[in-house]
Amino acid sequence: MIDIHEIMKHLPHRYPFLLVDRILEISESRVVGLKNVTINEPFFQGHFPGEPVMPGVLVLESMGQVAGMMISARPGADKDQLLILTTLEDVKFRRPVRPGDQLVTEAELLRLRGRMGKVKAIAKVDGEPAAEGVFGFLVTPTLRDEVDK
Repeated sequence: MIDIHEIMKHLPHRYPFLLVDRILEISESRVVGLKNVTINEPFFQGHFPGEPVMPGVLVLESMGQVAGMMISARPGADKDQLLILTTLEDVKFRRPVRPGDQLVTEAELLRLRGRMGKVKAIAKVDGEPAAEGVFGFLVTPTLRDEVDK
């Protein structure tokens, strides 16, 4: 299990955009991560008043961050690398994500060649699919690395 402190060593995201709280399982080709969704999330103020629903794009972002942990924690990975989303394929939203839900994302590495890769991910709430899709990504040095050159 990987806690939030270790996650923050691997991912550049910070509040309010860090959308993974814990990694439950991890290997070089599979990861399971958890996002606790609370009413305190800033986006619930406007999405939607009286009927709070986590925006689908943020559900996808959470899924991508969980998958990013799998890539960032691989042996030999550059600690300052950045994963850039390049494609989304076969994305489907199956149910709304609401305050009080635990969003559990399972991601599997489909391909990693050089700096390009793909993962398949599914996010579930109470064991039911909430969203799924295939994420294409590019592994690149952080902007900080470019500035330091």
